[in-house]
Amino acid sequence: MYIIRTKVVECALHVTVYMLDRCPFTDVVTTNLKLRNPSDRKVCFKVKTTAPRRYCVRPNSGIIDPGSSVIVSVMLQPFDYDPNEKSKHKFMVQTTYAPPNISDMEAVWKEAKPDELMDSKLRCVFEMPNENDKLVSKKRVRSYADW
Repeated sequence: MYIIRTKVVECALHVTVYMLDRCPFTDVVTTNLKLRNPSDRKVCFKVKTTAPRRYCVRPNSGIIDPGSSVIVSVMLQPFDYDPNEKSKHKFMVQTTYAPPNISDMEAVWKEAKPDELMDSKLRCVFEMPNENDKLVSKKRVRSYADW
């Protein structure tokens, strides 16, 4: 498990792909991303990816109450895996403090100033099972920012 700490939201992501004697990535692979708000203010979040056709992210945006957490499901859609192709899939969890009396999430992001936004950038790495571990393969998402 990798933990990426930001100013407002802490992210933790762990993915396990169950192979069960079939070609990798022929079924949907789901993992949970836990976002925690350690602050004393409400926080708005949204999750973006460089591969929106490959991943379904639910919820992809929302509000986290102070001291609370939210679980975001990240679902990798089935695809033909080419081991020679380097994965450049990335995610960005963007956060900002929620304004009082929030009613329109889209307006929050449009009106947010760049210095009010915080983000965590994550890079996907696909790892195939070795000979001793034919049933389980792990895909890890690591931060590519310096922490």
